[in-house]
Amino acid sequence: MTKTNANTTAKSPAAKPPFTPSHSDADLVNQPIGYWSSAAGKAVVHHIRAMLAENGLTQPQWWVLNQVVGHENGRDRKEVVHVLRGYLEFGEGPLQHDIDSLIQRALLSQDPGTADAPLHITDAGTELRNRVAALQERTRAEIHEGIDDADYVRALKVLQRMIHNVDGQAWHH
Repeated sequence: MTKTNANTTAKSPAAKPPFTPSHSDADLVNQPIGYWSSAAGKAVVHHIRAMLAENGLTQPQWWVLNQVVGHENGRDRKEVVHVLRGYLEFGEGPLQHDIDSLIQRALLSQDPGTADAPLHITDAGTELRNRVAALQERTRAEIHEGIDDADYVRALKVLQRMIHNVDGQAWHH
């Protein structure tokens, strides 16, 4: 293991075998997109959540910190929940809990006398957010290794078209 800071250790990268597709092109054309898109989503989200957990954050807590950072006058809790609620399949309640948890950990602050007071990121929250943002960039690079921007954009357009074709809805800020 390699030490990345006083509070976090990261695993030394193990040598990965070269990427080889699971099937020939002729066979891949008949593979189910539902399976492969779901498998990719699960693997990527697990990889991201593991990095966040190693740094004491859940993925929704990470999202909240990113919605509050950079807002000098703070950010309204209802606005933060409104922006993020579409990312969760289980409603707004857990987001409220995550915000409260970040306040209890002194990563966010909110005037305790007013429920509608804006949320502010604390110095400790800013430090953690900045440190994890650097790790997030490294994690993104790991996920995108061997994939150029044109292929990435094409993959997203293909997935968005499939969503459209089945009258599905998806949105990301």
